[in-house]
Amino acid sequence: MNAPSSEPLTGVVLAGGLSTRLGNDKTVIRLYGDSEPDMLNRACGLLAQVTDEVWISGRTTKPKTNGYFWICDEKKGLGPIGGVMTALRAAQGPIMVLSCDLPFMDTHTLMKLVEKRKERTESTLMTTFLQVETGFIESLVAIYDFAALPLFEEAIENGIYKLSRVIDKSAQLHIPYTSRESLPFFNINYPADLEMARRIIAAL
Repeated sequence: MNAPSSEPLTGVVLAGGLSTRLGNDKTVIRLYGDSEPDMLNRACGLLAQVTDEVWISGRTTKPKTNGYFWICDEKKGLGPIGGVMTALRAAQGPIMVLSCDLPFMDTHTLMKLVEKRKERTESTLMTTFLQVETGFIESLVAIYDFAALPLFEEAIENGIYKLSRVIDKSAQLHIPYTSRESLPFFNINYPADLEMARRIIAAL
């Protein structure tokens, strides 16, 4: 039986990373030119087109950023799992999370998540993308249902901080994609990634 789909969907940009591997704050990078949004506001803009409200999840609380509210991690230093748990508790409903370091993410890809979630059953807690060749799931581009909150609390209590280990595969709904379709999931962690992104943009 399909689950109801009338509750509001909150978009949450995950921006709590330290950017240690990159050496620069990735949120303020403007890959598409000085007149275009930085990576943080670009991610917010994408979510604004497919969700009812957009928040930014970070290590600290900050003022509005172009109209978007920041929510501070309840428990510091846990990485994305802490941000998702905090957002679920605050939203009291489903959230769509999006990492801030995906320069080629697009609205069409995010809308696929919204549409796929309509197929969920009462046992579905997560809707995400699955890489066909590797079986890798995109935990940082996903919709988490509010009923998943106890699993996040339990995982953190047990010292499990890897986001992909929180929800069993039986409670996941997947959109498969191949390596040829992987550009939206290209993320920037290292200087080499940043250079590659610039080359791809130049080529496009």
